[in-house]
Amino acid sequence: MAGIFVTFEGTDGSGKTSVINDLTARLDQMGLQDQYLVTREPGGSRISEAIREIILDQKNTEMDQKTEALLYAASRRQHLVEKILPALAAGKLVICDRFVDSSLAYQGAGRAIGVKQVAAINQFATDGLTPDLTFYFDLAPEIGLNRIKKNRQDEVNRLDEEQLSFYQLVRTEYLALADQEPERIKTIDATRSETEVAATVFSQLKKYLP
Repeated sequence: MAGIFVTFEGTDGSGKTSVINDLTARLDQMGLQDQYLVTREPGGSRISEAIREIILDQKNTEMDQKTEALLYAASRRQHLVEKILPALAAGKLVICDRFVDSSLAYQGAGRAIGVKQVAAINQFATDGLTPDLTFYFDLAPEIGLNRIKKNRQDEVNRLDEEQLSFYQLVRTEYLALADQEPERIKTIDATRSETEVAATVFSQLKKYLP
């Protein structure tokens, strides 16, 4: 692939989306509007967004944990073939809000269905595609949950209602992944201000820009 694949990871409320918005504004100021794609998971394409609605619907409380993991992988596959792979083939910078690491942390560890098992599902779904660079926004889960309650009352979804212990498991797995792949996964202190975090991310991303 000629392009660069960059993903953003972290527990809910860590500030990923806000920093991505700041980053795209910086890229636009550099005149790179046509050279990057910003997308998200679950979602990113019509079919993937429809699957996202099913996954996050607060009414779907009876959803089995393995069903959830499979739906994430299905959404990811469709998103990959429709959006990510074509953009990379065209030489673009692809910025994705969540990818496989999220499934490993949330479903593999948080749901306790097995990180290796979830990795196998996603290996099949992605044909082994790995991001070139991943920013992991590290934040104590209780801080992230408080941010959600304060700022996102109109957007609360099924996963936002999980217990603190769930998010603690998720964070532990994220930290383990970052320890295993320090060259790819860059840990960002998400307790700092959005301005400071955005500046740190941009300084590291610049190395990958044309």
